[in-house]
Order: sequence, then C-alpha cells, then structure tokens
Amino acid sequence: MNNQALPETGFVRLPTVLKVFPVSKSTWWAGVKADLYPKPVKLGPKITAWRVEDIRLLIASRGAQ
Repeated sequence: MNNQALPETGFVRLPTVLKVFPVSKSTWWAGVKADLYPKPVKLGPKITAWRVEDIRLLIASRGAQ
C-alpha cells in the first residue's frame, strides 16, 4: 500500500484513505461500524476526515498480518 500519498500529520478525507487502503467505500464504512477501521473525526457539518496517524497504524497492522 502506498504511504507516500499521506501527509506526515493531520487529517485526510475518504478519497485519500481509499487510495492508500484500497477497499470500496461500502467496505470501508462497514469496517468503521464494526470497529475494524479507525473512527472518523467530524471537522465540520459536512466534513469527515481521519487522523493520518490512525491510517498509518491501520496500514502497519494489516501489513504485519
């Protein structure tokens, strides 16, 4: 998986997450609901994002399996 698309810190929106962790949107949201993937952070009424650190940990944990 391509970590180079991620910034060092901060937040990323779903299209960026799906570039580095290639699953479908529905699979991603099902994983979030099932606590398999990190919970999102609401940055505004219509803005949902994820912490880069959480996405990096997810990728690292999946790579170790």
